[in-house]
Amino acid sequence: METAAFEAREKRFPLTRTYVMGILNVTPDSFSDGGKFLNPERAVNRALEMERDGADIIDIGGQSTRPGYTAVSPEEEWARIQAVVPAVVRETGLAVSVDTFYPWVAEKALEAGVQIINDVSGFGDEMLQAVAVSGCGCIVMHPRGAQHGDILREVKSFFEERLRAAECFGVGKSRLCFDPGVGFGKTYEDNLKLIAHVEKTRLPETAFLMAASRKRVTGQPCGNPPFEERLPATLAAHTAAILGGADLVRVHDVKEAVQAARMADALCHLSSEG
Repeated sequence: METAAFEAREKRFPLTRTYVMGILNVTPDSFSDGGKFLNPERAVNRALEMERDGADIIDIGGQSTRPGYTAVSPEEEWARIQAVVPAVVRETGLAVSVDTFYPWVAEKALEAGVQIINDVSGFGDEMLQAVAVSGCGCIVMHPRGAQHGDILREVKSFFEERLRAAECFGVGKSRLCFDPGVGFGKTYEDNLKLIAHVEKTRLPETAFLMAASRKRVTGQPCGNPPFEERLPATLAAHTAAILGGADLVRVHDVKEAVQAARMADALCHLSSEG
């Protein structure tokens, strides 16, 4: 029996270890690193640095989705990343993801050679239609807080509904990766539940992403240190998620995340052997 995998065009990620997705924000206003990589050359150098540090995927964003963000137009979003995307595709050997909720931007990014679209709005039908024939990987995020009180049940139900919708557009589960949306409209307690109980929301043989890096949930139990001082809490959160079944982690600090992931993988393999 073939091992389940996350498939993204020519890239394939067997779900046998944890993959690290490095964040590359080409934005003036992202909550943690806004403005650092607006220059295309600096952005590409950062991607190359993350590749050397062990990243498996580079996730490029042209629009901040921090709490209270103001959306920019599809045209402005693409203008910010237009020079960076093909350069990162060309200069690195990694899978490249673009973080967008605009189908038009997704189509432009796919034309430029990216393998993954990461949609924080939940990968609605219009986005599914836009990417269906491309073969790209699709990261589907739960974009809101609990509506009826049970966040774990609601997130899993949302994933199941989006899986059914994707299959209607010819996008099979091997192309899907689900993200519970930590930090998006959820309470502190619900964010903790999603990190601690991956096994209650993860769909069988389907990739699962945890993206808690530097977010408020990693600051609150630690006295709310500045964003750049939340690495230890981020590593703890992501390690807990990996031990619960997460397959990918989306991070700002790649080198440290890779070490933590390899240790968590070793513990997971020991547990499965026992």
